[in-house]
Amino acid sequence: MDGAGGAAKEVAEPSRSGNKPAAAAVPRAFRDLLALDDFERHAKRVLPPMIFQYVAGGVETQSAVKMARDAYSRYAFLPRMFVDVSGRDQGVTLFGRRYAHPFGIPPLGGSAFVSYRADLRFAEAAKRSNVPMILSASALITLEDVIAENRDAWFQAYLAGDQPRIDRLVDRVERAGYETLVVTGDTPMLGNREHNTRSGFSMPIRMTPRVMWQSALHPRWLLGTVAQTFLKHGAPHFENTDAERGPPMMSKKVRNTNKRDELAWRHVEAIRKRWKGNLVVKGLMTPADARIAQSCGADAVILSNHGGRQLDYAIAPLDTLEEVASFKQDMKVIIDSGIRRGTDVMKAISLGADFVFVGRPFLYGAVLGGTDGVQHAIKVLADEIDRDMAFLGVRTLDQLTPAHVRRVA
Repeated sequence: MDGAGGAAKEVAEPSRSGNKPAAAAVPRAFRDLLALDDFERHAKRVLPPMIFQYVAGGVETQSAVKMARDAYSRYAFLPRMFVDVSGRDQGVTLFGRRYAHPFGIPPLGGSAFVSYRADLRFAEAAKRSNVPMILSASALITLEDVIAENRDAWFQAYLAGDQPRIDRLVDRVERAGYETLVVTGDTPMLGNREHNTRSGFSMPIRMTPRVMWQSALHPRWLLGTVAQTFLKHGAPHFENTDAERGPPMMSKKVRNTNKRDELAWRHVEAIRKRWKGNLVVKGLMTPADARIAQSCGADAVILSNHGGRQLDYAIAPLDTLEEVASFKQDMKVIIDSGIRRGTDVMKAISLGADFVFVGRPFLYGAVLGGTDGVQHAIKVLADEIDRDMAFLGVRTLDQLTPAHVRRVA
């Protein structure tokens, strides 16, 4: 049993035949988790408000969160009929590896304080389901421990504009055995997350009466995540922000975020020269930046508005996807932010995405059922994609084109 879970170990594999698995194959605890939005609804009951808002919230007016989600509603499908869609396969090849599904688990900083050892649960579920996962530099579990669990894990760095610091971290990532490095460009400083102040969340967390009261009212989180972490592993640290171990999460000494506002394209160019593996540049929203990343030798870009957690009113990544895809050539174009249904994945791929990442629902899955909860979320999304492929009239995802969608708003 995983620390945050309690569900039975057996989770049905995604169906590729279009037939639903028998209801008995779904653990009782997951019976009401029929769509990814259900995971959020159930996790909200388990987590203290301060922790839930830390995960769910965006910045300021929350407009960037809403815009990313609403972008998908502006497209409708043009399904084709009388097509033999038997033998459907939603597998995707990325960096020479064949994955079972066109989606993965993105970097989710601080996850192990939301759900017990969550980064390891992501790694295990991703390995079982054959999808990629990206470890966040803000993780509370070492990058070495995560890749020991899943040799295919990727690592995402939040970098300062300090080349010696960058070089030391890149060398550590290489020594650990990672083959894919993700460099994030949308964090020159932290966004204005007013909801954290309103809910009582802070970094480091202060043990105020309000925080203690919220924690006491949510014993599953307090005992299953916080108490287990401290008893079994000691105080959680920011393990991967630099080559050296960072400070404890709950100490007065905060993470070293100095010089992040000095990070520039020249640093990406230097990383490309030093890093021999796959290089992904994340957090881009404009075609102009995607072209620069391409000229720097990036193997892929991730169009992302950071889940609406940085700049309010930032454009929805879907709204620039088609233009970026038009000049991608050998560079892979990946997208995240706002994806919640299989239909969203299909729209993104139709408009030129090679792959997508889906964030918060997988963390909620870990809250509700550890590794099994994450794997169930993967299954829910994979089953939706399988049905959507049949209804659209495609056997493989590379058959999707812009002709399958039309902008209607």
